[in-house]
Amino acid sequence: AGCDRLWNVDRDELLRVLRAFEGVGLEYVLIGATAMGFHGLVRATEDVDLFVRATPDNVERLRAALGAVYDDPHIQDIRTEDLLGEYPSVRYYPPTGDLYFDVLTRLGEAASFDTVAAETMEIEGIHVRVATPAALYDLKRGTVRAIDRQDAAALRERFNLGQEE
Repeated sequence: AGCDRLWNVDRDELLRVLRAFEGVGLEYVLIGATAMGFHGLVRATEDVDLFVRATPDNVERLRAALGAVYDDPHIQDIRTEDLLGEYPSVRYYPPTGDLYFDVLTRLGEAASFDTVAAETMEIEGIHVRVATPAALYDLKRGTVRAIDRQDAAALRERFNLGQEE
């Protein structure tokens, strides 16, 4: 129904990227505001946050997927050593400049591709791995950013989460 307003990012561009992720078999999970959009909670964002499985083959699939969407030699700057290293995140700005990607293999000790609860959702025939509302709530509720606390409150209210506290 309200698919056109799932996100405040360029929807067509996002769908092209998600289709490319599926096409190469990327092992990933959307987190952050883009994932919240899949669950019906929309807020302005310019970035797409995702966990990827921390393996060299999977990082190569990430580069292949991005390369299928963007004609950009800087995609090769996304290095396995960075995503498997001490600070396992990379920010990729496509040449379009409309949105950007925060690619992580883990968030400190708090969460990683392997530990975040996710479900497969479908949009326009594309299968998308998305963190569950409870997982998003857990990722956001303990942070210092006000926007994350607002997101956690919205998730708690919409999905009746965290009532045991």
